[in-house]
Amino acid sequence: MSVVEPTSSARRKPRIALMGEFSAGKSTLSNLLMGQRPLPEKVTATRLSPVWISNGTRAPYRVDVDGTTEPVDIENLEGIPVEQTRNIRLFLECDILEVCDLIDFPGISDPNMSPAVWERMLPEVDAVIWCTHATQAWRQSEAAVWDDMPQAVRENSTLLITRFDKLTNEKDRNRVVKRVTRETQGQFGGIFPVSLLQAIQAGDDYDKWERSGAGPFTSHLIDVIEKLTALTARTELPLYNVDSLSDIPQPVAKTVSPRRIQRSPDAVRPARERTRIETPEDPSASIADPVLRSS
Repeated sequence: MSVVEPTSSARRKPRIALMGEFSAGKSTLSNLLMGQRPLPEKVTATRLSPVWISNGTRAPYRVDVDGTTEPVDIENLEGIPVEQTRNIRLFLECDILEVCDLIDFPGISDPNMSPAVWERMLPEVDAVIWCTHATQAWRQSEAAVWDDMPQAVRENSTLLITRFDKLTNEKDRNRVVKRVTRETQGQFGGIFPVSLLQAIQAGDDYDKWERSGAGPFTSHLIDVIEKLTALTARTELPLYNVDSLSDIPQPVAKTVSPRRIQRSPDAVRPARERTRIETPEDPSASIADPVLRSS
């Protein structure tokens, strides 16, 4: 598959999808990443088309399957016709959306929703954060969907074993992590057990934040976004449409080095780890390695 060379004005932010089955923690994850609820309290994402969230203050709108758009009332999103809607576009101002877009997918196994509702949004995706519930981690239905994911997306995706606090003893925790790591070998760029709710509740308690598992995950995510930023500067195509990362044109000589994404040292917050853009020359730039990566 050929890759279109981007023009100087074609730079776009990486697009990261939040995916998984129902009750796996996607809504809690989006809350953690953005430091706020992207949807009103009474609105759930379970019966919505994919919600594409970008930085900004624009009014929300829906995109029909034929590409037409119309304004929507954010308080009445659940009234939007799912089968006829490609995605819902929301705009918020928060740190993570300054460096990437997030696409919140509905649960993959809803018997009342056609898979086409979320499958048609996959071509917009560069990477995925996949949530799998610790007590029934990595079900066959999840593996079946992931088997069809292009390798270029897999390499930059992350698997979260969520609600890890529901496993009450160390033996069960080790068993689940080992099994999931074995069954997904080579299919994700990183695997992290985490309690997202504990991370949100940590407040200013840094130790509690680290114990929740969110510390290693968010450090890894910064690394992933940095890599994706460099890749998306070199192609207009989302990585879902790229057969291999080797198909993406290499930077030509004398081009400006990709901007570097780095945690602000004075803005590490347990409830939401802020990011900022730094130049590669920043001597303080360093990215923590994840505690567990798939081999």
